Amino acid sequence: MMADVEMMAGTEANKQRSMDELSNPDGSGDESDDGVSTGSGANPDRPDTPTNTAFAPGRKSWCKGKWRAKKCKFAFKCVNSLKEDHGQPLFGVQFNWHSKEGDPLVFATVGSNRVTLYECHSQGEVRLMQSYVDVEADENFYTCAWTYDRNTSHPLLGIAGSRGIIRIINPITMQCVKHYVGHGNAINELKFHPRDPNLLLSVSKDHALRLWNIQTDTMVAVFGGVEGHRDEVLSADFDLYGDKIMSCGMDHSLKLWRLDSERMQRAIRGSYEYNPNKTNRPFPSQKVHYPDFSTRDIHRNYVDCVRWLGDLILSKSCENAIVCWKPGKMEEDVDKIRVNDSNVTILGRFDYTQCDIWYMRFAMDFWQKMLALGNQVGKLFVWDLEVEDPHKAKCSTLAHPKCISAIRQTSFSRDSSVLIAVCDDASIWRWDRLR
Repeated sequence: MMADVEMMAGTEANKQRSMDELSNPDGSGDESDDGVSTGSGANPDRPDTPTNTAFAPGRKSWCKGKWRAKKCKFAFKCVNSLKEDHGQPLFGVQFNWHSKEGDPLVFATVGSNRVTLYECHSQGEVRLMQSYVDVEADENFYTCAWTYDRNTSHPLLGIAGSRGIIRIINPITMQCVKHYVGHGNAINELKFHPRDPNLLLSVSKDHALRLWNIQTDTMVAVFGGVEGHRDEVLSADFDLYGDKIMSCGMDHSLKLWRLDSERMQRAIRGSYEYNPNKTNRPFPSQKVHYPDFSTRDIHRNYVDCVRWLGDLILSKSCENAIVCWKPGKMEEDVDKIRVNDSNVTILGRFDYTQCDIWYMRFAMDFWQKMLALGNQVGKLFVWDLEVEDPHKAKCSTLAHPKCISAIRQTSFSRDSSVLIAVCDDASIWRWDRLR
């Protein structure tokens, strides 16, 4: 265990005691107060905008042919809630999508100077596994991301926050196995590459993104500078193949960075070949000053969450809407967008209410069939993405009378059976999908 991280709840007795401290004293998981899907409806109509989405998995029919009304087929029930004893906002939650089929569903939460791991069991049970506390009381973790060790198959959890230090935790050995310092300020989001479990992307208040190789402990590249973000980078996402990164931030902009260029591929290969024992030179990290695409035409305020949806982009600001769009013109392939092209095609909006504060992040399930976002008064919105037009997506609103605090982030289990929401009042809410 590294000196600056301590583990709590190591023994079974400690686990039970901590769980008692975390459990909800007001009985908000009681059967009589179970939350339900409280409404369903379509977003306000918007003009149809056809697009070429041939390469977007599951989106081939969007904006083609006649749209037929469909009810939102996803319904959820609130089955449990608990509250962490530090009482501070929980900013992040992530299920481990790398676990084997049949294993318990495991998720992590981050908030204050703590990261906590839980298991979901039948009958709505949420069981505390482990909790780690940073010895620096002023640390405030904002984000977490799961990967795995290729050699041991052990799950690994990356965490980061206000102090700008990335920590990698191994829940099997219950140790903090690595840490990285490089950013000059707080880290707002971590993302692991979809195909290479060793490549970790971090985005920061220092206006830059960094790509790390956690196998060889090298910093592969820094994205930022001359034409980079001009304020905090709040979110970023890899596309399905890990060839592209889309980032967004407080400067209202969204920027595309390519990893499939020869320069970047050579740097990634070089990071695997680098051996500090054979040279006295540091690894030559790439400095990428120019994005491959940039726009400020989608949002008029801080852009605090972005995700790829096939070849399309979902992004949100504190304007009560998630916008579905694509870089370039309607008929253009995203991979052929020119660097100086500033055109964008907006395909639709997912509208909601009472979510005009920033750092509120949405999530999709593994198969990108569902989209979920919480608002600042404890309501959850779940959209059905399996529709022919994105602006016609049906939305269900989930509400529980005792969930009234801002929901900072949501996460689906890999099989989409469980949706977890974490809130500003340190509460965790489990919603199970009704089949």
